[in-house]
Amino acid sequence: MAAIPITTYGAQLLKDELHDLKSVQRPWVINAIAEARAQGDLSENADYDAAKEKQAFAEGRILELESKLSNCQIIDPSTLDAEGRVVFGSTVVLEDLDNSAEVRYQIVGDDEADIKLNKISISSPIARALIGKYAEDVVEFQAPSGKREYEIIEVLYI
Repeated sequence: MAAIPITTYGAQLLKDELHDLKSVQRPWVINAIAEARAQGDLSENADYDAAKEKQAFAEGRILELESKLSNCQIIDPSTLDAEGRVVFGSTVVLEDLDNSAEVRYQIVGDDEADIKLNKISISSPIARALIGKYAEDVVEFQAPSGKREYEIIEVLYI
């Protein structure tokens, strides 16, 4: 399996979620199952069914997070030296050539992408168009709303 790129911040989010699942959620579910068993007949016990369902979800998510963390390549954007080139983890300041609006995006892994925080996935059309480009380059890509053009104003490694 190929290494999955992730920033140090994204890796920490996954580690925090894994810790919560193992130290908080798992014990809570085990306790909920024990309480439901104490109520008697399990065949018609909705609390037991709900607790077992939560347990299955939590255990599945634990396995998924452990797999992602063992297969990821953690990249610290502040240590990058890509000589001004847009790479994974870099923050890019762009100017929309249609309306002169300025936007700032950080290119991150799929798991940590959040447009509200200006973090775009490496697999998004705009990130694929930006990778390998430099400041003052113009990139064109196909967005869901149609063709878009941006000029790269600045590339930061923060």
